[in-house]
Amino acid sequence: MTDHFAEFAFPDTDLARRAYAHAYEEVSEALAHHSVRSYLFGRAAGEGMGLKAGSDYDDELLFLACLLHDMGLTERGNGDQRFEVDGADAAASFLEGQGVPADRVRVVWDAVALHTSVGIAHRMRPEIALTHTGAGIDVVALGAENLPEGLAGRVHVAFPRLELADALSGTIVAQAAADPRKAPVGTFPSELLRQFHPEIPMPRWEEMTDGAWPGVA
Repeated sequence: MTDHFAEFAFPDTDLARRAYAHAYEEVSEALAHHSVRSYLFGRAAGEGMGLKAGSDYDDELLFLACLLHDMGLTERGNGDQRFEVDGADAAASFLEGQGVPADRVRVVWDAVALHTSVGIAHRMRPEIALTHTGAGIDVVALGAENLPEGLAGRVHVAFPRLELADALSGTIVAQAAADPRKAPVGTFPSELLRQFHPEIPMPRWEEMTDGAWPGVA
């Protein structure tokens, strides 16, 4: 069996290997492959910005954040919050169980919670920004033209896409349709829910504001 840690120079620590195994145990293969590709593309994007793993940011933290960023789409991680926040809580719980210090857990929590937050995540520390960037490159190829030549091909051979769009949207939408608390207005889950289930009523902004303070002029 190919050792992808050696092939792709993953941070080869016991914790990283446990997180890798945990991801493949908890989420579908399509989502686990997506998580690995997010790391590889995020790391490469960082290199293109002049950020060096190990000196400009903590490579293990980036790996952990990417590998655990979709834990909110698992049965165990599915709570009553938007999937990004449920996922951040699930990632933190796993890391705490591994004895990871609180300050390092917090970086991963922030990276997972903010990984769909366009316009915010990229302003954060590199581990958070690159989790967001790597996931974006993998899902919608945003910035993929800046990846090193041949990298995407190698990565997709080792970690094929396996109908990723359906795996992502199907799970997010199913969770949100079953529990509207998981799709707060204005979030990524609410936008997917609106597109896939237009029959489900979504509150409009003016309805929310006009009815906020009844009887007050």
